Amino acid sequence: MTDIAGADTSGAVTRGVRAVLRLEGLALFIGMTLLYYIWDGDWWIYGLLFFVPDLSFAAYLSGPRFGAMIYNAAHSYLAPMAMMTTGLGTASPLILSIAMIWLAHIGFDRALGYGLKYETGFSFTHLGRIGKSAN
Repeated sequence: MTDIAGADTSGAVTRGVRAVLRLEGLALFIGMTLLYYIWDGDWWIYGLLFFVPDLSFAAYLSGPRFGAMIYNAAHSYLAPMAMMTTGLGTASPLILSIAMIWLAHIGFDRALGYGLKYETGFSFTHLGRIGKSAN
């Protein structure tokens, strides 16, 4: 029988799994940034667009449920991977550049421990609690 008395019930990953997910985020950030460099993208565009997904924070003004939904949509791999596929299929440098920057942003956030959000509030993520109350 497994002892679950000490198990984390927050819905967040812990220990080794958390470390692997954060390392994957770091690899994604480095990989997409390196690919953007090799692609010879304009760095002012990279700097301008890198934090655009964080504008999704504003959705929290409408409450934690809506905020989490919008934040997670902007920080999920689904849309930028669809853009990457579309950009490759249509040979569109603009679409590819935006997808690389967006994926780099998501990787950066995940490497720092900012995961997808739960409806309970901004500080509750799939990678664990963030912010002052995380301790």
